[in-house]
Amino acid sequence: MKKRVLSATMTSLVALAMLIAGCSSTPTTKAPAEQSKTETPATTTEPAKTGPKQLIVGRGADTKGLDPITQTDGETFKVTENIMDTLVGFADGSTELAPSLAEKWEVTPDGLVYTLKLRSGVKFHDGTDFNAEAVKYNFERWSDKSHPQHAPEGFEYYVSQFGGYKGDATHIIKSVEAVDPTTVKFTLNRPLAPFLANLAMSPFAIGSPEALKKNVKKFNEHPIGTGPFKFVEWKHNDTITLEKNPDYWVQGYPKLDKLVFKVIPENTARLTALTSGEIDLMDGLNTDDIPAVKGNKDLQLFLRPTNNIGYIGFNVEKKPLDNPKVREAIAYAINKPEIVTAFFDGVGEPAVNPMPKTMWGHNNDIKDREFNLDKAKQLLAEAGHPNGFKIKFWAMPVPRPYMPEGVKIAEAIQQDLKKIGVDAEIVTMEWATYLEKTRLGEQEMFMLGWTGDNGDPDNFLTVLLDKNSIGSNNYSRWANEEAHQLMMKAQSTPDQAEREKMYKQVQEIIFKDVPMVPLAHSTPALAGKANIVDYNPHPKGSESLEKVDFK
Repeated sequence: MKKRVLSATMTSLVALAMLIAGCSSTPTTKAPAEQSKTETPATTTEPAKTGPKQLIVGRGADTKGLDPITQTDGETFKVTENIMDTLVGFADGSTELAPSLAEKWEVTPDGLVYTLKLRSGVKFHDGTDFNAEAVKYNFERWSDKSHPQHAPEGFEYYVSQFGGYKGDATHIIKSVEAVDPTTVKFTLNRPLAPFLANLAMSPFAIGSPEALKKNVKKFNEHPIGTGPFKFVEWKHNDTITLEKNPDYWVQGYPKLDKLVFKVIPENTARLTALTSGEIDLMDGLNTDDIPAVKGNKDLQLFLRPTNNIGYIGFNVEKKPLDNPKVREAIAYAINKPEIVTAFFDGVGEPAVNPMPKTMWGHNNDIKDREFNLDKAKQLLAEAGHPNGFKIKFWAMPVPRPYMPEGVKIAEAIQQDLKKIGVDAEIVTMEWATYLEKTRLGEQEMFMLGWTGDNGDPDNFLTVLLDKNSIGSNNYSRWANEEAHQLMMKAQSTPDQAEREKMYKQVQEIIFKDVPMVPLAHSTPALAGKANIVDYNPHPKGSESLEKVDFK
C-alpha cells in the first residue's frame, strides 16, 4: 500500500475536495504535509480583534465522549481532532495521505510490514514524551480485551477497521513493535490495502499512556494528546472549551488562543446565534438559509466536499423486515427525488448505492428503482402482506450533514408508506441513546447516515454492511456471506483496479437484497463570520482548526 512510496493507491483517492474553502464548525482529522502545516503558513493578515483570539463553533449536538477510540459520532471527532493527533494525516481538503506524527513510512512488497518513522521531540499535553512505546501502548490497549485500559464495551472502530481483537481469527494486526524511540513496526496477518488510510482516521489518534494509566475513565472527560489545543472544560450539553497548546510540534500553530464548541440543537437558532455574534462558525445550515448567508456582507458560506450517505435502514433480523420483498417494497414507495428536492434544496442528490458517487469504485451501472406505489403493493402482496403492516420508524433527533431535518424527512416517508398500507410510527430519542440502541439492534426501520473517514470504499461498504461490523456500524445487521467474502478479498488486494471490480459486485448484491435504502448524498453547507480565514472544510466531515485565524 505504500512502499511504492506514498503510493498507496488510496493516496490520491478522493481528491474530491475541489470545493470551496472557508470556515466551519466541524473539525476532523488533521491535514499535515511533510514538515506539515509549517510549509503552508496561514494568512499573515493581522487580526482585527485585540486580546486573546477566541473562536466559538456552533453545532447541533453534544459530544458523546472525548476518548475517540470509544466513539463513532462526528460530534466527538470535531473536538478530539483538535486535541489529539494521528500517525498519518490527510492533506487539506482531500483524502490524500500526508505525514502527521509519523514523518514517513515504508511497506514491504508483500504488504505485511509497515515501518513508520516518528517525529522526535513531540510532547503530550501532560509533558510526557510521544514515542514508539506510546504508539505501541495505544494499539495494545485497543486490540487486547484483557488490557487494563481496554473499555468493557469495546472499541467499535477498531473492530471494523482491523478485523476484530487480538486472538480473533479475523484480527489483521499481528504485532506492533517499538524498534527504537522514533521507529514503530506493524506486522499484519494479511495484507490490508487501506491500512495507512485507516491510521489517519480520527478514532486512532494517539493518547498519553500516562494519562490513560492514571484514570482511563477520566480520559473520556479530559483527553490528553499531542494536538494544537489542550482540553480545559466540558459543560455537558452546552460547551467544550479548549486552549492553545504553546508547545505544539507544528511551528507557528495554532493561530487561535481559545476554541469553544457550543451546542445549539436547532439549525435556525444556530444561524441566529451567528448573525447576532454569539458564535463565529456553524454547521448544519438549512439549505433555504443559504441565500441569506450569501447576501449578508458580515457572513461567508462554505461547502464541504460531498463524501457521505444518508439512508433508511432495516433491521433484517426483525419481522417483517427479514423478507427482502418487504424491504424492496418500501424502497419503491419512498419518493427520493421529491425528498431531496424538498429537504436538500440544491445541495444534495438522490443516492443509489451506500457510497458517494464521487468515490472510486462507485457502481454507476446500477440504475435506481423508480418511485412506484403499484410495484410496492405488488411486492407486499407477494410477501404475504397485501394489507400492509405496522412498523416503528426511528427518526434521527439531530441535524446531520447527510440528514438535515431527520424528523421532517421521516414524516414525508411516513406519508409515502401510508399509500401502500404500511403504518409507520415515528420514534425518536436523545442522540447518544439513539446510536447505542441502534447499535444493539433494538430498532426496526430506522434513519442514519455516514460520512467517510478515509477516502476508501472499504470505509463505507465494509463498515456499514459487512457481517463482521454487526454490533459496530452495521446497524442493519445484514450478514451476506457472498458480499463478506468479496469485501475481505478487496481489503487484501493491493491493485486498485481489482478492488474496484469487487466493490462494484458488492454494490450489486446490496442493491438486490436491500438491507438499506440509500437516500441522499449531500454537500453540507456551513456559515461563518466574514473575517475568518484559513478554514478548509474536509471531506471527512470534520477537521483540525489550528490554521483558522481572523483577518
